[in-house]
Formats: sequence, structure tokens, C-alpha cells
Amino acid sequence: MNTASKPTNLVGIFDSGVGGLSVLHEIHTLLPSQPLLYVADQAHVPYGKRQLSEIRDFSFAITQYMLDAGAVLIVVACNTASAAALKELRIAFPNIPFVGMEPAVKPASQQTKNGIVGVLATPATFQGELYATLVERFAQDVQILTSTLPGLVEEIEDARLDCPAARSILEKAIHPMVAQGADTIVLGCTHYPFVLPLIRKIAGSGVNVIDPAPAIARRIKSLLQQYGLEDSTAMPANIAFATSGDAGRFKTTIQKLLGIQTEPMQLYWDDVLIKIS
Repeated sequence: MNTASKPTNLVGIFDSGVGGLSVLHEIHTLLPSQPLLYVADQAHVPYGKRQLSEIRDFSFAITQYMLDAGAVLIVVACNTASAAALKELRIAFPNIPFVGMEPAVKPASQQTKNGIVGVLATPATFQGELYATLVERFAQDVQILTSTLPGLVEEIEDARLDCPAARSILEKAIHPMVAQGADTIVLGCTHYPFVLPLIRKIAGSGVNVIDPAPAIARRIKSLLQQYGLEDSTAMPANIAFATSGDAGRFKTTIQKLLGIQTEPMQLYWDDVLIKIS
């Protein structure tokens, strides 16, 4: 990104892949004039199978790249990266507002009628201190059922949102939860909102499914206002996309998931540093 053309109120958003696009969509809907930069670390997707220390290293490198690009607020649009790195990122960059993702255990505990809640997330999210803290603080009187949905992130990365494989993965996770009485299901991965219609169909009309992305967008708007960084012009936002994976494939997926025609920037890993081609 050309330094001379850096916007002064750029919001940086990153994820291991395309999942965080669900968060970007909500942000852009709420803040249509806000400049956005989205980084997909598709060279390392999915994060959910990796060690927390490794995810932390990726998160720090991506954060530094976005700060160098001019970001004034950073959204860790990945539950796994938030679990692995959010606390440390806030310590390392105290002057930068960070917004992370966390499973919506608190609202689920408040909304459940029978006290049985299902949480869909990656193994690394469940292993993180953040999830354990949420359960300890807000779910003492709630029965939590969990599933890691192996393989679903890969299906969504290829924009296969209602294929037999995705349906089978979701059925194996959701049917047992519903059979055990879950009346509320939490989406604990930013990829999962892209299959929200399928999740609701499998779970049935009697199950409340919570997508945290709209609440995250509202939090970002509040922070931008607090720091005087909200772009209130009527001009459409400049949204830049970058990937450490295949830029052509990412371009196609963005078109399928968001309906946006764009030319993503190609990024490369060199040790822990990201360099633009």
C-alpha cells in the first residue's frame, strides 16, 4: 500500500481465511464510508488445528503489517486468533484499539430458556483462556455442549455453503445438541455465519442461533466514535483485500460470498514478516 495514500481512519480486519468476511460485511453495512483493509492468512488456514503459540506469531506479524499500512483500529475477526493472541496484542500495542471475537456465551446464557446451550467452534478456541473465562463468568448455571466441526472451515473456504459434505458435518454436530435439549446455539467461528441458513434449517425453528458479527460491528462503530475516527462522509468506502494464499482464488471467493469485484493484493511470508509482492 502506498504510504502517501494511507487513509487516516483505516480499520484493519484479519482472519486465517474468508471467515472474517462475515464480520467485514456487517462493518461495511453499518459504516459504509469507513476505509477497510482485510487480510486473509490463507497460507496457514485453518488456524483451528494449530498451536496457540504459532497462531500468536501469525497474529503479531499481520498486526504489524496492518499498522504499517495505516490501520488505527484492528479487528481480530477470528475466534481462534482472539483466543491465542488478543490479550498479548493489547499489551504489545497499548495505543491501538483492538476488537476481538469471543463465543457469545454470555448472551446465550441470558437467552436460553432451558439452560442448555450448544457452542460450535474450533479446537484452539476451546483450548484458549478466553473461552474458559467466559464459561466461568457467565455459564455457571448453564449446561454447555460443544462441537469442533472438523472440515467445515475448508468447505467454506471454497464457498461450498450447502454441499453434502458441509451438511453432513453440521448434522453430526447439531443433531446431538438438539437431541440433548439445546435451545440456543452459538457460532464460535467467523466462518460459520456463511452457513447460517443451513445451520438454522438443521437445528429447527425452535433453536435460537447467535451470530456475534452484528454486535462486533456495533462495538467498532462505538470505538471509532469514541476516538473521533468514524468516517461520516457520504463517499463509498475503499475496501482493500489481501491474502497470503492464492489471490485469484480469493478473488473468486469474495465475489461468491460478498458479491464484490476486487483485485486482492498478494502477500508472502518471509519468516514471520509479511511482504507485499
